[in-house]
Amino acid sequence: MPGSRPGGDGPVREQLSALRSLLVLGMLLTQQDNQASILHFVANAVESLGPCWTEGIFLDGQWQDVRVPSQEAMSANLPDAFPAADGELMLADVPWSWAFSLSSPHGPSGYLVVGAKFPPADGERFLLQVLAQQAGVALANVRLHLREREQAEELRVANLALRRSMEIHDRLTKVALGGEGQQGIARAVYELTDRPAAIEDRFGNLQAWAGPDRPDPYPKDDPDQRDRLLGRAVAAAGPVRDGERLVSVARLGGTPVGMLVLRDPDGTAGDTERMAIEHATTVLAMEIARLQNLAQIDVRLRTNLVLDLVGGADEAVLQNHAQALGYDLGRPHRVVVVEAHDSDDEMDMFFHAVSRAAHAVRAGSLLAPRLHDVIMLADTDVPWERFRARTIAELHGGHCRIGVGGRCRELDEFRHSYREAEVALRVQKTARGSEQVTIFDDLGVYKVLATANDTSAMERFVAEWLGGLIDYDAIHGTQLVLTLSKYLDCGGNYDASALALSVHRSTLKYRLRRIREVSGHDIGHPDVQFNLQVATRAWRTLQALRLS
Repeated sequence: MPGSRPGGDGPVREQLSALRSLLVLGMLLTQQDNQASILHFVANAVESLGPCWTEGIFLDGQWQDVRVPSQEAMSANLPDAFPAADGELMLADVPWSWAFSLSSPHGPSGYLVVGAKFPPADGERFLLQVLAQQAGVALANVRLHLREREQAEELRVANLALRRSMEIHDRLTKVALGGEGQQGIARAVYELTDRPAAIEDRFGNLQAWAGPDRPDPYPKDDPDQRDRLLGRAVAAAGPVRDGERLVSVARLGGTPVGMLVLRDPDGTAGDTERMAIEHATTVLAMEIARLQNLAQIDVRLRTNLVLDLVGGADEAVLQNHAQALGYDLGRPHRVVVVEAHDSDDEMDMFFHAVSRAAHAVRAGSLLAPRLHDVIMLADTDVPWERFRARTIAELHGGHCRIGVGGRCRELDEFRHSYREAEVALRVQKTARGSEQVTIFDDLGVYKVLATANDTSAMERFVAEWLGGLIDYDAIHGTQLVLTLSKYLDCGGNYDASALALSVHRSTLKYRLRRIREVSGHDIGHPDVQFNLQVATRAWRTLQALRLS
């Protein structure tokens, strides 16, 4: 430890000089802008105020690294506990040591620890106490200024973030109000972040892209991987990282409806980019909701127009509805009825399957779902079996029957075409054949019979030729009339008839024998065959008319 002469009052001149030095030091300390320089000046000023040296400075719960040229190193046995106020300490190998408090209002707490070979005079101790107080005030000022600078910087950063947030909000609001759609949202995100942006639907299909290096083909996750990503994104409070991209899910009612993707291969996207993604995801959800509402309104308008047409509504009302949809009713149409195999089928799923099939084969765009079927206005003739096959494919193996009405050119003919499509379906069902397409124009004699205004003559003709068989079927629960009808439709071919009826050949022969016995008709005679065939078709027509 450095030495010094014994303490005493000393000459007045020396005290005045020390006070002047202390005053200059105090002014110097208040000019410092960092803690380290204050501690350096204080540690080196101790020796100039009396026969003492700096043992150490304890601040903020730890000993500070201060360098004093006359001192090789801090004492190795500095204490961890201090007196409640200024007070003497017991340090090994130090005859006298004292802890001067560095505390000041709103400042840090700490101590200036000095050592000496013998206790300094009161005046010298007073100077050391003043030095410690000046150091505490200087440290408090530095920290106050530091807090002010930090707060100013925080305010500056917050203002920048707020201004940037407003720019992002304004840009995306313009997209929403301007009706720029999903492509506009992706373009805005790209312009705001300078990173390629994409919008995907719920299943990973690309809906919009903005920026360079668009992948071709666009990659698509497998369903399981997609579900996991959606679950992770939905659970997160903000955008989540997925490899080289940031993703955020747009939701409606808690259900994912789309995903916004930002390319970020170097992982440098920060708060601004995340803010843009979050704002854009909100706008995307609003855009998807708008599209869904428009689609629902369009479906309702189309449904109402179809039902009004087949129901025979006022022509002025029909024209107004068609004009609102931009649809030309002046083209020739056919009314098509697509009937679900089972009334318990999910009609919403069935309707969308029929809609997709109609779009695929370009059959028509006006469709109306009902409880058990879908009515479609077809403005072109298409291969109807292909339309049915496509519908079944959209149902993933479901079933349906299709009835196609006659061509209509005037508004009041739509209801007639609809009735014809219904009759075509009923004739198909009464024949109890396989599900298929039945075209009213191809019904032949059925078409003539079904359009008769008075069916009483038809009913008398059926009773004359088939009355006995009808009564027999009703009493015994047999199907002799149906068997006769199929047999005649197949031209009297045993194998074809048995196949159509799904019975054995011997069973068919037995039924034909019973038909001869019950009816009394020789079904092998040409004239009898003709009349019986007309009668069975009239019987089917009457059944179809009753069902409709």
